[in-house]
Amino acid sequence: MHKQHSPGFLKLVQSVLPGIKQLSIHDVKKKIDRGERFLLIDVREDHEWDAGHLPGAQHLGKGIIERDVETRYPDLNVEMVLYCGGGYRSALATDNLQKMGYTNVWSMDGGWRGWAEANMPISKDRVGER
Repeated sequence: MHKQHSPGFLKLVQSVLPGIKQLSIHDVKKKIDRGERFLLIDVREDHEWDAGHLPGAQHLGKGIIERDVETRYPDLNVEMVLYCGGGYRSALATDNLQKMGYTNVWSMDGGWRGWAEANMPISKDRVGER
């Protein structure tokens, strides 16, 4: 089930999209399959993470990522791919990390729902837990 978002939230997301880089779920899967090294960060809420996430993902929820990212990942050039449920929260987080000086951050368009609907691998392991 897709969540209905408020007009103000959608307007905010639309305002940041031109200034961020995005990858499709298929682009991310190809990067994983090629063995590329990058941080895959789930910005969803704790209960969403607990229900399942992308294999190898780290969890830094949207509510804390801006607060904690510099401590966990101080290299401003590290490649990061952020994802959420559908790609909106990760777009906002990507924009914020860019404003904080991160230069190689992407948002995964389609998010968890797109990944799951495409029958991509999922995990419920505790690696990368908050």
